[in-house]
Amino acid sequence: MLLARVLARLLGEGRLTIVDAAGRSHHITGARPGPAVTLRIHTWWTGIRLVLRPRLAFGESYMDGTLTVENGDIYDLLDLLGRNIAAIDSTPVVRWSFALQRLLRFVEQYNPVGRAQRNVAHHYDLNDQLYDFFLDRDRQYSCAYFRSPEATLEQAQIDKKRHIAAKLLLKPGHRVLDIGSGWGGMGLFLAQQFGVEVTGVTLSTEQHAVSSRRALESGIADRVRFKLLDYRQESGRYDRIVSVGMFEHVGATHYVEYFTRVKDLLADDGVMLLHSIGRMEPPGGTNTWLRKYIFPGGYSPAMSEVLSAIEKAGLWITDIEVLRLHYAETIRHWRQRFAANREKVKQTAGYDERFCRMWEFYLAGCEVSFRYMNQMVFQMQIAKRQDAVPPTREYMVEEERSENLSKSIAAE
Repeated sequence: MLLARVLARLLGEGRLTIVDAAGRSHHITGARPGPAVTLRIHTWWTGIRLVLRPRLAFGESYMDGTLTVENGDIYDLLDLLGRNIAAIDSTPVVRWSFALQRLLRFVEQYNPVGRAQRNVAHHYDLNDQLYDFFLDRDRQYSCAYFRSPEATLEQAQIDKKRHIAAKLLLKPGHRVLDIGSGWGGMGLFLAQQFGVEVTGVTLSTEQHAVSSRRALESGIADRVRFKLLDYRQESGRYDRIVSVGMFEHVGATHYVEYFTRVKDLLADDGVMLLHSIGRMEPPGGTNTWLRKYIFPGGYSPAMSEVLSAIEKAGLWITDIEVLRLHYAETIRHWRQRFAANREKVKQTAGYDERFCRMWEFYLAGCEVSFRYMNQMVFQMQIAKRQDAVPPTREYMVEEERSENLSKSIAAE
């Protein structure tokens, strides 16, 4: 079998058994001990596709049921491949696919106003109940901040919000813009804990409805409002801008446009905190399967691309922090919660087996990419003036350790 012959040259860790369409077993053992997984290929064409277009075919084959995993699950298979990813990525087919992605990435990431909204709707305007089955109670759909390995997902997401707030130097009465406000959790947290006024903008009709309802139910709709609006169409001046998990949808073609707009919206002594997925390598492209089925128009930027755009916009970078394995742990919680609620996703949210397989592959693949591959998260503090924030970072630590904040959160 061609796939078995290819993987036999690449597997350096673990053990993989491939059962082909004729029922023959092919055993591949790496030089180093590791996980043992059995992969069953149900059609001969699936085996061919996995060799010719692995980055697209693995996900599609799993969704269609022509590829199944025995002696484990899809995470176990992707975990095994992730441990051997350096050798796999060095093959001519994969290198060619990377080169093609780099050539096409500006076309794939072209996100003008109308197209950006359609791309957002593809993922975020799904059945609203779906996200309750795997996210925390506040629906934070971005990397949590694990102060300890034992932290629950709920606590880690609260700590993420506190960590971001500490970098914003908030004062009561500040006007805050939340670009990509999601289901409203960040904006509501900042308003409730710091007495600021928040305007959130989102392109998702479902998220806009939920966040607006939450503001009313919280009794602070006079201080927190959410708009169904592209950030490029927002006007006014803000003391603080926060953006969490939205920049991945901007596209490299629009980075200078994004930061130029941020500069226009930010007060002269204003501060922005940008929280985004990134990559620890030079600019590239988005995984073919992920772009087709999960995040059309999405892209994890290289730090060099972001820095270059900020420089061109004439803004100061006042602090950078890189979160490495925090997102792997976040997605582990999401993956386990989705698995525990899989039948509810089908029965209550109304999705079929193929959708559940797609979501399983998405969560497992993303966890592996943050655990073994090139993905990370960065938090970047940005300002118009170099004196907009203190010269040392002690204020961040002091704010996160604030007793008053800890007591108010514990009381919720």
